[in-house]
Amino acid sequence: MGRKRKHNDLGLPPRVYLRHGAFYYVHPNTGKWERIGTDIEEAKRRASLYQNVDGSYGTMAYWIGLFLIACKQRVGLPKKRRGISQRTYDDYSTDAVPLKAYFGKMLPHQVQGHHIGAYLDMGAAADRAIRANREIAALSACFTWLRRQPEAALPANPCFGIERNPESKRDRYVEHDEYQYVYETSTASMQALMELIYRTLQRPEDIIEWTAANVVKKREPDGTIRKVIRNDQAKTGTIVDIAVTPELEAVLARVLPNENTLAGPGYRLIHTRHGKPYTYDGLSAMLRRRVYKGVKEGKLSAPFGFYDLKGKGATDMWLAGQQMEKIQVLCGHESVRTTEIYVKTRWRGTVEPNQTRTVAVQ
Repeated sequence: MGRKRKHNDLGLPPRVYLRHGAFYYVHPNTGKWERIGTDIEEAKRRASLYQNVDGSYGTMAYWIGLFLIACKQRVGLPKKRRGISQRTYDDYSTDAVPLKAYFGKMLPHQVQGHHIGAYLDMGAAADRAIRANREIAALSACFTWLRRQPEAALPANPCFGIERNPESKRDRYVEHDEYQYVYETSTASMQALMELIYRTLQRPEDIIEWTAANVVKKREPDGTIRKVIRNDQAKTGTIVDIAVTPELEAVLARVLPNENTLAGPGYRLIHTRHGKPYTYDGLSAMLRRRVYKGVKEGKLSAPFGFYDLKGKGATDMWLAGQQMEKIQVLCGHESVRTTEIYVKTRWRGTVEPNQTRTVAVQ
């Protein structure tokens, strides 16, 4: 047992120490110092989990907590190293709350398929069927991770093979006048984001991370130099180079830092008026306010989100005669068939019926 601290003004739990502006937990068996962040409350929660002060060792609540810690360590890593995005980690953290409440006291091997089904049914009955689907998806990711932990002794992932609650595919096509209405009532940063989503078809979560470093000069195979936006798609791990057309050049001219901009390292193209980065949730809330106002005033037929602008962009490219394979690359879909479904479910054009003459008309 270690010596008692002489000073503990921060009220740190045992084995937690403050060093160089961050908190560390010293593991008792190995003596390894693990950095557990700069937030004191988070450090205390992490220490509580490691020390198992609530007696939850081995339960799902315990393992879900460790799963979140493992996820936090993978944020920002490339896909080939099983990296995840900050948004995914945030979603898992949110989903963990109801999952712990329902499954928390069970041991991993006690969770069976019928428990998963009951959770989904309960979500549907509470008018949160889609939310329950997302939470079970997070639980499935946790079980997949658990199977790599020998001490968990988990024979299989109980979420596999359990049908989720039905979900309707998004088929919202944003009309030009609807897009124009929201665009005209938005801030400059929102306008830039709307245009970048519509024209590049990239995920808004990726776009809000872009800095000037994403705009590069690229040497093409024929030797010509071309300006492109280089995006590392967080979801697929694929790097896509998007040619800077005159339309994109006009957007970039408004958001790229210039001699009048106090831009330090990591300065985001989409930023607040104070130069700070936006969160995706914050931007989504800003969009919702404008969209629901438009619905109330009769300017919009139904609500839409940022991802519907990506769908609109893909559909408009197809209607303009762009090759489906090019749209597929921008969307980050694994197959062109997925892109065809993605695009055509949003199309509401008028088609001609079969006019072939087969019999004489009286």
